[in-house]
Amino acid sequence: MVRSWGDGKPERLSVAVKGIENFQFAIFNVLHAHQVILIVSERTKMAKRILLVDDEQDILDLLKYNLEAEGYETMMATDGLQALEMAQSSPDLIILDVMLPGKDGWEVIRQLRQTEGTKHIPVIFLTAKGGEVDEVVGLELGADDYIIKPISIRKLIARVKTTFRKTAPSLPEAGAVLRFGEVEINTLNYSVKVARKLVAFTKKEFEVLVYLAKRPGRVVTRDTLLNEIWGDDVVVIDRTIDVHIRKIREKLGDDNMRLIETIKGVGYRLKADE
Repeated sequence: MVRSWGDGKPERLSVAVKGIENFQFAIFNVLHAHQVILIVSERTKMAKRILLVDDEQDILDLLKYNLEAEGYETMMATDGLQALEMAQSSPDLIILDVMLPGKDGWEVIRQLRQTEGTKHIPVIFLTAKGGEVDEVVGLELGADDYIIKPISIRKLIARVKTTFRKTAPSLPEAGAVLRFGEVEINTLNYSVKVARKLVAFTKKEFEVLVYLAKRPGRVVTRDTLLNEIWGDDVVVIDRTIDVHIRKIREKLGDDNMRLIETIKGVGYRLKADE
């Protein structure tokens, strides 16, 4: 019995050790595979979706190829009605041509900004139309940027990245409500209430208002607002800020529009004593 136990023990130990090693190796493989799945899943989750709207297929194909090479997901629409339908899936950005069959880009962005589920989606106009008047119209309707064709893909990618950077939720999660008299600004859910009524603001209008509201009593220059809200990569004019300030005042209403003061030749200031 003793001899039999002694002879069998090393064999049993060897089998046991190999079993443990195999089990550990299997566990390692499972954990490693799980980690890989998580990494891939996270990358997929982080990919931004961009809706491309243009009636020229070659332009769509060019944008799709280059944006997907940068890691973005893309969807394509060739007219205004299709764009509005696809926007219901809440893409992270819309690159929108002005001259479209059916509903043009102006009408598309009007409807986007009037619809609860799409009013906060950033929009970059991509069009052959030029001139300050067209740019002002686009900004008044709530566009985040305005790019004139033809434009290099490198510049377009830079504008896209700037738009995502500027529209990323980077506002504080605590103490997120700013109040100035009847005006209540919630920086968590990007909402503004005036006299307890919810008022719709575009993304850029909201960001300009918040930037001023976080610095009550301080004069903020136009250049500062352009650099902080739009970024150095975007070429816009001083008129851009004036358009947004005017729209913000209109939405604050007659009783609160004087909350934002114009400092002639310098910029704007949000009154600290309101």
